[in-house]
Amino acid sequence: MKRKGAFLLLMMMITVLLSSCWSKKELTDLAFVSAMGVDKTKGGSYHLTLQIINPGNVAGGIQGGGGGTQSPPVTIYSASGDNIVEASRRASSRISRRLYYAHANLIVIGERMAREDGVNPLMDALDRDPEFRNTSTMVIANHSTAADLVKALTPVDKIPANKVMKTLEFTQRKWGETVKVSLQDVMNGLQSPGGEAVVSGFRLVGNPQKAQKLENLQESAPEATLRASGLAVLRKGKLIDWLYGGTARGTVWILDEIQGADINIDWDGKKEAIAYQTVRQKTSVSAQVKNGQPHISVHARVEGDIGEMEVPVDITNPKVIT
Repeated sequence: MKRKGAFLLLMMMITVLLSSCWSKKELTDLAFVSAMGVDKTKGGSYHLTLQIINPGNVAGGIQGGGGGTQSPPVTIYSASGDNIVEASRRASSRISRRLYYAHANLIVIGERMAREDGVNPLMDALDRDPEFRNTSTMVIANHSTAADLVKALTPVDKIPANKVMKTLEFTQRKWGETVKVSLQDVMNGLQSPGGEAVVSGFRLVGNPQKAQKLENLQESAPEATLRASGLAVLRKGKLIDWLYGGTARGTVWILDEIQGADINIDWDGKKEAIAYQTVRQKTSVSAQVKNGQPHISVHARVEGDIGEMEVPVDITNPKVIT
């Protein structure tokens, strides 16, 4: 009898310690933020642009409702404030649901803000937010505002934020002039002794007003679209320069972030006669001071495939291959 009483008491104590659903969040009460853009206004305040997912439209595509109207897969909400937190609170007053940032995969920084104020204020606000993930991808708007990029609708990928992330991923894998970086990567770079980091740029090609309309998606060749464009160099959190083309690829190569690239090789007097596709590579960088001058050595070991040859080459000869 005593054993049964002790067992019952133990079960009651365990029941008290069990967790409950006190922190539950109903899906119908949440507004899922897929992307966030931050700009600096002329008055000095922060302008926040939020890309909210419309779950029903994403699941069923662009729906036609009564009267022939159509709805996009995302909705845009904007607000301004003296800081990021205030702007977010103001934006929440315009929507009937609670802003939920746990699924925000993309952060877009306007070029003006990146040059004048830098990204440090944004880093602090996002790092303190328990909902925001440090694995979110960051890009800098190239010669554009973050609002224009976040508002743009994209073909193929229904959610524009996914279009940006996939473009960076496959461009880095195939072309090598961009690099996909997260908030954590940028924070680590800015906290390094040099206080520097590189972030990929994205540009809106075409009319920004046209990019926000569904008619743009109904064309086989959209007049306005988003594309990866250059590498932004940050020093102490501020944008100091843009890198393009071979310079951008060389930077990614030195950082040992190249996943794939095409290299054109001159052969037998013909320019760019052989297309060489890298498969894997490893870059090592060392530095030392000689006679008071810094000397930096970069060594890259590359393996790849020959993709195309415009001249006859005896590839069965090991010396030719070397």
